[in-house]
Amino acid sequence: MTNDKNKISDIDLLRANINNETSQISWSELQRFFAGGWLIYVSSNTNLLDVAVAFSLDNKDEVSKWLTSGEVARVSDEQAKQWHKDNTPFWANVVKPWVLIQPLTQTDMAQTEDKKIH
Repeated sequence: MTNDKNKISDIDLLRANINNETSQISWSELQRFFAGGWLIYVSSNTNLLDVAVAFSLDNKDEVSKWLTSGEVARVSDEQAKQWHKDNTPFWANVVKPWVLIQPLTQTDMAQTEDKKIH
């Protein structure tokens, strides 16, 4: 018999796959996606993984809530200009046709530096 607590749901598997495909990327590598209109900004107050799962599942209610609040939005020209100037690093995940991006926090950047071999 299988214990229900040990079962992994389809959503759990999707979430794990999306998490494994999430990576850091620089603005310079994202510019072509911005030019194509495929970049979606995710606020640092919102869980990027939750947004990617909702986009993957076409969860219109959840996505609409984020779009209405501004927590999720298409990248604006002003954002792009600032990120280009600062060469901002991001967390990114592809949910075709979109590339979901979230600027790295200071904590993220500090942890990345700690992992580098000196």
